Amino acid sequence: MIMSNTSKYTVIPLLVNGQSHDVMVRSADTLLHTLREQIGLTGAKHACGNGDCGACTVLVDGKPMHSCLMLAVEAVSEEITTIEGLKHSEMRQAFVEQWAIQCGYCTPGFILNCHALVKEHPDADDEKIEEWLQSNLCRCTGYYEIKQAVKFVLEMNKKNG
Repeated sequence: MIMSNTSKYTVIPLLVNGQSHDVMVRSADTLLHTLREQIGLTGAKHACGNGDCGACTVLVDGKPMHSCLMLAVEAVSEEITTIEGLKHSEMRQAFVEQWAIQCGYCTPGFILNCHALVKEHPDADDEKIEEWLQSNLCRCTGYYEIKQAVKFVLEMNKKNG
């Protein structure tokens, strides 16, 4: 639901990390731009701008989405989760413990994607993990440590029931 329209800007409500935000957007503003410039959440990164790299990944109703491809107005009535909203995530901790962080630029997108993966596929095998990792690029690693972090969380979840 759009709240008001002033010239070329429109005020829309966004639910981000459990908090409601009224933001002023133009019709072509991406969710990525709005998160970074209007709300001040800079965990999602701008890189390719065309959905190839995954550095801008956020969760929209629990599903990974490249926020550079989604208009902010499309996110009205959706629940958005950014890396800042996963402060106490087991996946974040696993990335640290498994040395899955190199330069860190792509890390937030990977963590969000992998978080969604283990929620949607609690019995994910190597093939499923590799399939999901295709939506994110890292130029620093060979993905081994990232896969290990995912496997670590999957095992931990199985042990904890």
